[in-house]
Amino acid sequence: MKMSMAAKKRREGYTFILPGFIYMLVVLGYPLVYNFVLSFRNVNVKTFKGGTDVFVGLSNYIELFHNETFLMVFKNTFVFTIGCLVVQFTIGFIFALFFSKKFTLAGPIRGMILVGYMMPMSVTALLGKNMFDVSSGVINDLFMKLGLISAPVEWLLSGSTAMIAIIAVNCWVGIPFNMLLLTSGLTGISTEIYESAEVDGANPFQRFLYITLPLMKPAILSVLMLGFIYTFKAFDLMFVMTSGGPLNSTDVLGTYAYTLSFKQYEFSLGSTAAIILFACLFIVGLFYLRLISKEDD
Repeated sequence: MKMSMAAKKRREGYTFILPGFIYMLVVLGYPLVYNFVLSFRNVNVKTFKGGTDVFVGLSNYIELFHNETFLMVFKNTFVFTIGCLVVQFTIGFIFALFFSKKFTLAGPIRGMILVGYMMPMSVTALLGKNMFDVSSGVINDLFMKLGLISAPVEWLLSGSTAMIAIIAVNCWVGIPFNMLLLTSGLTGISTEIYESAEVDGANPFQRFLYITLPLMKPAILSVLMLGFIYTFKAFDLMFVMTSGGPLNSTDVLGTYAYTLSFKQYEFSLGSTAAIILFACLFIVGLFYLRLISKEDD
């Protein structure tokens, strides 16, 4: 009787998750598999309109990794991701430490900081584009008033500054995200540990180095892994602010895959770039899941 009840409950559980599973299979599974298959064929605008596409094996992957533009895009993706992670994690951790202390107006100030995280990325990108505009942007106006620059800087029109501007805008979103997760990690540390260390003569730096950092290690690793995943797959920020320009200086894997597929109509090469992006995220995702399983153990 117990086994039949257990089997009945399992069937009920499968029934409840079946619609969601079918939806995920159709919306996510099929496009992913089709994209993977497409990366091993030579589908482009010519073959798509009636020609015959053939299996080409790893030729698309070899072609991309021998393409100077793709190598530049691949490097840009890592530069953007690492640059954002360093800045937003550092400032987010400082904010988390600051707001872990109770003081007047802590809540309202923290709420104002979170506005950047709650806004849609496309809206944030549009605001960033206007802020870094060479003629009417508030960034140039502010820097000129502070005496940091003598003439307006073409932030989004120069390859040397466009990536800096995009990283700055992305950090406006990433800093609150890091602050939230790290704050939750800090609140899980018992104050009794700090009090005992203070009684033993540990100064604030020693308490941070030998108590906060070791106990925050799981939270820190999770924040860095999630930050890498969210940042590495960036698309809308570059698409709105620079469209990958100037001269591919802000092109990343997401925007480059879009360009290959829907502007150059090289569907197989675009799928290949997307699969490479997916593979990078898949590896990091596996590492993150392994990290979570170790924490649970």
